[in-house]
Amino acid sequence: MTGDLDAATFQARLWAQARPEQREAYRRYFPGDESFIGVRMGAVFALAKEFLAMPLTEIEALLESPVHEDRAGACSVMGKSATHKRVTPERQHGLYDLYLRRHDRIDDWDLVDLAAHQVLGTWLLDRPRDPLYALARSDAWPQRRSAIVATAAFLKHGQVAETLAIARLLVDDPYDLVHKGTGWMLRYAGQVDRPALLAFLGEHTATMPRAMLRAAVEKLEPDERAAYLSAHRDNQTRDP
Repeated sequence: MTGDLDAATFQARLWAQARPEQREAYRRYFPGDESFIGVRMGAVFALAKEFLAMPLTEIEALLESPVHEDRAGACSVMGKSATHKRVTPERQHGLYDLYLRRHDRIDDWDLVDLAAHQVLGTWLLDRPRDPLYALARSDAWPQRRSAIVATAAFLKHGQVAETLAIARLLVDDPYDLVHKGTGWMLRYAGQVDRPALLAFLGEHTATMPRAMLRAAVEKLEPDERAAYLSAHRDNQTRDP
């Protein structure tokens, strides 16, 4: 059975579903990225479910591929496998190590979002979170996005402290995709602990990137949301 779960088999089945019109659609969402072959992400994820027992060496082979959908498949396998009800601690740890060791191949926002909270966050749920702070201080923006998105695993268990602490490290980040990922997690944190989010906004609304703020306040009442966005705009207007 293991022989059927190799990277080559996955690729053959995936590439057979490539369509030119889907490749054109990806060009609109990922301008300048020619690594897509045109497979719908729903098909990628469905195939990943069949390969949850793929050996780590074969997952790494998929990550090595220049084809975006191959790497999305690898990340989907990793994320789904790490949170499967029958996953072993040894498998979880192996996936965690692979994610960190080959983060160079997890190099776009969608790839991070497919696996960071399942692989990194789940493994660190009952362990020291120091590795996430190291990622948050990385020079590579996908690693910084991994740091904040991984905290979704903690939020699922009602723990907001790490999300807010890492968001503080990223509040001055120069990269838009880190802003959006951080705002997304802040919004989620507000659903878990509204007063904690409001305290964070009280501290950072004036200076945080607008994309981060917009994402963070998306679930607030319209008048509240408008007030935070207005305060941010007024502060930006006053800046020399």
